[in-house]
Amino acid sequence: MVKQRAASSVILISGAAGSVTREIENRLREVFQNDLVLDFDPDQDFRSWLTPGARVIVAGGDGTVRFVASRLAGTDHPLGILPLGTFNNFAKSLGIPTDLEAAIQVAHDGRPTPITIGRVNGQPFVEAAAAGMFGAAITLGEATKDLTVGHMGQRLQQVAGARRFRYCLSGDLARSGHALSLVFANTPSTGARLPVATTSPLETTLQLSLTAGSSRFDLLRRIVASVLRRRPASPVVSFRHLHLETVPAVDVYADSEAVGQTPVDVEAQPGGLYVLVPAS
Repeated sequence: MVKQRAASSVILISGAAGSVTREIENRLREVFQNDLVLDFDPDQDFRSWLTPGARVIVAGGDGTVRFVASRLAGTDHPLGILPLGTFNNFAKSLGIPTDLEAAIQVAHDGRPTPITIGRVNGQPFVEAAAAGMFGAAITLGEATKDLTVGHMGQRLQQVAGARRFRYCLSGDLARSGHALSLVFANTPSTGARLPVATTSPLETTLQLSLTAGSSRFDLLRRIVASVLRRRPASPVVSFRHLHLETVPAVDVYADSEAVGQTPVDVEAQPGGLYVLVPAS
């Protein structure tokens, strides 16, 4: 990206998203011709183009939306979302339409609303954090979608070779036991539209799913539920803060990104991000 003037409204267009056709890009440049329109580049810090309180509108896939949201976490910059991804879990959880023209209207007229994000050892997430097999399965889905063969093989091995671990939770909930996965959710679904919870970012808490990824059969059950657009029963517990320790240490994921291993602290951050949502 070439250095330009700072602006009070910045539009980021992700050409890497398969659904961002030339026609859609031209439409966005027409609609937002009075704003600063930039090609999204994850290696460039778009925040340097923002004036105080500037809004940021992102047009792109699931990963791009999550990336931009994480960079705006803890700031006063409202985020507008034009969801052009495969699953759009985050946008749907906030009632943002997936129809482009309707989403443009929300970006123009929407109400800046404080929402809750999650943090795992300080790293932000907007959909879910996971420890163990479920997190590896989500990244496998991302690799499959993006056709990154090397990552697919690595994640497939992690899913197939996952072993149960002993866990101990403290904080808002005291619980211990054995599991293949633990999932901490901020949206009803995550990854390939896998149902995990009943919460939304408009709540002030996260939810711990007590069964998501508890077995390979459960993971398969959720994949089938996603395909059939059904929501299986899944007991959950709401919380603000949990500390997780495991034996042995297991990999931990924030959305689809690996962020280290246990032990970790998982917490809800109400008001951690401002998003333009439908005014009604």
